[in-house]
Amino acid sequence: MSQRSCLSIILAAGEGTRMKSAVPKVLHTIAGLPMVAHVVKAAEAAGSGELALVIGHGADEMRKAALKFAPKAEAFVQEKRLGTAHAVLAARAAISKGYDDILVMFGDTPLIDPEALAAARLKLAEGAAVVVVGFRTENPSGYGRLIEKAGRLVAIREEKDCSDEEKKITFCNGGLMAVAGRHALNLLDQVGSKNAKGEYYLTDIVEIAAAQGFDVVATEASFENALGINNRAELAQAEGIWQQRRRREAMLSGVTLIAPETVFFSHDTEIGADTIVEPNVWFGPGVKIATGAKIHAFSHIEGATIASNCDVGPFARLRPGADLRNKAKVGNFCEVKQAIVEEGAKVNHLTYIGDARIGAGANIGAGTITCNYDGYSKFFTDIGEGAFIGSNSSLVAPVSIGKGGYIASGSVITESVPDDALAFGRARQRTLPGKGKELRERFSQAAAARKKG
Repeated sequence: MSQRSCLSIILAAGEGTRMKSAVPKVLHTIAGLPMVAHVVKAAEAAGSGELALVIGHGADEMRKAALKFAPKAEAFVQEKRLGTAHAVLAARAAISKGYDDILVMFGDTPLIDPEALAAARLKLAEGAAVVVVGFRTENPSGYGRLIEKAGRLVAIREEKDCSDEEKKITFCNGGLMAVAGRHALNLLDQVGSKNAKGEYYLTDIVEIAAAQGFDVVATEASFENALGINNRAELAQAEGIWQQRRRREAMLSGVTLIAPETVFFSHDTEIGADTIVEPNVWFGPGVKIATGAKIHAFSHIEGATIASNCDVGPFARLRPGADLRNKAKVGNFCEVKQAIVEEGAKVNHLTYIGDARIGAGANIGAGTITCNYDGYSKFFTDIGEGAFIGSNSSLVAPVSIGKGGYIASGSVITESVPDDALAFGRARQRTLPGKGKELRERFSQAAAARKKG
């Protein structure tokens, strides 16, 4: 089967109306990735070599988005919404190229498993003309039933058209279909608009194919594979299912999640074995964590690379471009952005590091800030190996602190500091005996006068 050519047609023409959104429905995200992109990934994982996106509402926006997650996909516009068969035929030019297998999926079913698609393709390789992916449920109300005879699928019956006996069937249509490429256009062109809406339904090809003596079968997948998203509540449900899957996968691969239900991954999170993740941690897109790291509670991480045995948090924020090398530490209430924290360096607490390099073994005291932005441009701060930055220091970029440099607490540093130098950047302290009492009395009298007035 691996040598069979495959075209996946993804129907992505749904509007965002029921989502109460101007954004096309299929561009709403699960784990930081548009739901239609999840479908694309599943199709590719199942061996689909070519992709056709059938789009409608928000066509221009869809094209732009597709360039990011499916740059090689060919887009086709369904000008009028006249049913699923009509939507598939919008991609007639792609179907006509002569693929062995045609997979038809919906862009709002983000939980489709590549294995379910591969199982359908296997049936095509064994000679089936049409394969429908179904699921079983104890409550089939509202779903189309899969009508089978002698192990063959003969029809998909919508509930309103089912007999009393057919309504008892718990094997339901999941909406995903595989069609042998050599029969696809012939079957699709025979679909008629026999319904009140004047629409052309893809499900009709089951009866058409069966009537012509073709082999039509159903495969079974979990309900989750067919879960379609039509509103924000269902979007949240799908997010929950996806996160549950990913957490289990992480734990089975050697990651410790102390409170799994409170940890949220993104679609591309990479996390190594022996990493420990404490409760209430959020991973945004673009996070890579090597082995043996420890991520403490309430940390927010995105676009960051964390090397082996690093220590992060609690209450840390790593923004895009944060690059922590082996055994580095970023502690509580720290923010790191577009900066390298080299091996063994420590940023322990209450600190902002942006557009910077912190050398190996350096220590950054509490309250330190790299002043990287003047309102118009960003500037770089370079802190050398083994440097010590005292608490409550402001490093005004562009500036460099040499290897082994020492910055006195409370300094504002505007000029570069050589290796092993000590720098003070603060006003000289003056102490005036008795002036504190005098100042309090003056303030107290002024406050009393204001009350009387």
